[in-house]
Amino acid sequence: MMSDAQSSSRVQPVSNLKEFFKDAVHGALESQRLSVEDQTEHYVVNLLTLFSRSEALFERTPEGPRIKPLVLMLSEALEAQSADDRNRNLQRLGDVSLFVAGFFAQSFARKLIDIDYHIAMGGRAYGFLAETLSRGKGRVLGGVFAELSEKFQPMVDALNELAQTAHEHSDKDILRLYEIWMKTGSRRSYALLKRLGVDPTLAGGTQFAH
Repeated sequence: MMSDAQSSSRVQPVSNLKEFFKDAVHGALESQRLSVEDQTEHYVVNLLTLFSRSEALFERTPEGPRIKPLVLMLSEALEAQSADDRNRNLQRLGDVSLFVAGFFAQSFARKLIDIDYHIAMGGRAYGFLAETLSRGKGRVLGGVFAELSEKFQPMVDALNELAQTAHEHSDKDILRLYEIWMKTGSRRSYALLKRLGVDPTLAGGTQFAH
């Protein structure tokens, strides 16, 4: 399991970027009116800083850099020979799910596996970790994982906000936002649709505001 100290040491080479993410994450959380503990916010900042380096996010394969399929990460966690290995694999699963869902939500429109799958897998991985670390020395980190599990989808919204601040929405984006809202109940997607003149409804499709 990667401690806060270990995580911080791994992101030192990009400390300026870490300061950027610190301000950006805080602003996105405020924009989404999402309240999290300081330790949780700090964890997400460290995660974004770490994964800004491609070698931390992607794994080398004969076909080039790839992100390991989530189901394979879960399988490796379940088949781990030790509790530490299981927790490490679950943490990787949760971290990758959060980052990918937060920063590549639009790209899921062209894939068979959608954003709701990443939200479900990541939330459950963090939930398992929280239960495992609820007592003893890992209690603080367990609290972080518990909050990330409970607020995984709203946190994805906050990261979407961070990633798409300057994005101009096309008609295709509107359809994608509606699809994300339908699948995940994303408050951010709902607010963006309203801002773009679309009134999403669960029954009867969308209504365009006049």
